[in-house]
Amino acid sequence: MKIEEVKSTAKTQRISAHSHIKGLGLDENGVPIQMAAGLVGQESAREAAGIVVDMIRSKKMAGRALLLAGPPGTGKTAIALAIAQELGNKVPFCPMVGSEVYSTEIKKTEVLMENFRRAIGLRIRETKEVYEGEVTELTPVETENPAGGYGKTVSHVIIGLKTAKGTKQLKLDPTIYESLQKEKVEVGDVIYIEANSGAVKRQGRSDTFATEFDLEAEEYVPLPKGDVHKKKEVVQDVTLHDLDCANARPQGGNDIMSMMGQLMKPKKTEITDKLRKEINKVVNKYIDQGIAELVPGVLFIDEVHMLDIETFTYLHRALESAIAPIVIFATNRGRCQIRGTEDIISPHGIPLDLLDRLLIIRTLPYNKAELLQILKLRASTEGISIDEEALTALSEVGANSTLRYAAQLLTPAALAARAEGAARISPQHVRDVHTLFLDAKSSARILTQHSDKYMK
Repeated sequence: MKIEEVKSTAKTQRISAHSHIKGLGLDENGVPIQMAAGLVGQESAREAAGIVVDMIRSKKMAGRALLLAGPPGTGKTAIALAIAQELGNKVPFCPMVGSEVYSTEIKKTEVLMENFRRAIGLRIRETKEVYEGEVTELTPVETENPAGGYGKTVSHVIIGLKTAKGTKQLKLDPTIYESLQKEKVEVGDVIYIEANSGAVKRQGRSDTFATEFDLEAEEYVPLPKGDVHKKKEVVQDVTLHDLDCANARPQGGNDIMSMMGQLMKPKKTEITDKLRKEINKVVNKYIDQGIAELVPGVLFIDEVHMLDIETFTYLHRALESAIAPIVIFATNRGRCQIRGTEDIISPHGIPLDLLDRLLIIRTLPYNKAELLQILKLRASTEGISIDEEALTALSEVGANSTLRYAAQLLTPAALAARAEGAARISPQHVRDVHTLFLDAKSSARILTQHSDKYMK
């Protein structure tokens, strides 16, 4: 008798440098726990970030900015991502790097404004006529292609929807079938279809299927109550940038001239200030009427010292506008020249007038015990088995070089152990890979010693 184990349908995700970050790791009083939610140490920085999260939640920080400043490898990006995790997926979080503004296609200020608008959410509440229920049947009906030629086309779709009160069978337009395919709807899913627009929204899998083997792969929702055809308050979360893009697209027809016009346009079109002002007017009107609610999100600009004097000046104006997100900057620079100037030296490469309006959170280098905890956490996240002695040896390497270098040696050490048929990484494997690779400090030392042998 052949027995096969059914594998989970949970998607395997690529492990990145910050996959283990789940939050700020604070207790109910906002006091940081030494090692929690994927973060280790940096207690004062995490406590300060916790206060910022509370201010964002109570909507008392819109238009303000925060600076995370510290040496490389001290957890600045990790704290910014932890803030995003704490705020949850209902608050927009838009990460970018300072060098992104130097695009060949659009202006520097335009890149900044686009990201500003991506970080501002709009929650729209509308009462709509919908068909809602669990999908019991989904059958596309095909006919011969009316234009002739090879193949068939979908003429309509038969869909069965079930609620606690009854069932209904609907005949839908083929365009709705495309929406159903995009949402990856299948039998057993709970969906709603807007009666006027035909828009489809998949809410999750019906909880009657919760005993299936793919329990952890899906979000389960209860069977809807009431009739299939009903009036329902629909909450939509969009960003201001989504509205800008939707209104910036040319509303041309389907004739050949319109299509050619679309093709001739450059890849990236700039959204004008005039259009943004019009959208802001409509948004403000919706907010006044109580239909919509503004959700200021977070714009995270890493390597902020890469911005130049023009973009810093533009940031000033953007932060003072009525609709602005919370901006978090991060930098690992000390006193350095402001880009775009010839002789102005400033702390972190940021103009003093902008620094004056920032709340600055300092991150400190990790000690050896904290390095060991972080490396242990990374090994567990990456599914690597390592001896305590090997961890100690690796933390020694990190203390003499950098945390990033020590963390990067984990995978080569695991491969070295596997090549020898060992189940766990031993101190010898750490020493072996450490002799094969150089860290930045060792490389710089060699360059200084043998400077005559390199081209200048």
